[in-house]
Amino acid sequence: MHSRHRIWPNPKACTSINYYLCGMYRFLFLFLLGSIASFGFTQTKPKQTLVFETYEINRENIPYDSKEPFVFVFTNKAKKPISINEVKTSCGCTAAEKPTAPVSKNKKGKISVTYDTKRVGVFVKTITVFPEGLDPITLTIKGNVMPEPNQ
Repeated sequence: MHSRHRIWPNPKACTSINYYLCGMYRFLFLFLLGSIASFGFTQTKPKQTLVFETYEINRENIPYDSKEPFVFVFTNKAKKPISINEVKTSCGCTAAEKPTAPVSKNKKGKISVTYDTKRVGVFVKTITVFPEGLDPITLTIKGNVMPEPNQ
């Protein structure tokens, strides 16, 4: 094998001043190799423990002043009960209700969202769910509210 194909510098070339450079290259190579290996092990994605059936609900042609809520159903896949600490909506025209009690392991819960359907036209609103001990989850409602029918 030719010396240009070697990973390590030729030990005979590591004399006097070059000796320190050869050691530095070895250290740098081992450091980079270790960094890459440890990065691969530490970048595991956390398992999602609150699984929603859908993260977006889209409704076309919603009747004016409709009272039908948008309902997001989820399952607790954690090993323990999970509480929903808070639910925030992106606008005052949207309201959300959360479970009042913790949701037990492998049980379902729901987030019920209402939109002020006296506001005619297309809308897109987000709802942020804050489960205890987990990252926030963003839900979206979209739709088009039809004008009030002529009386």
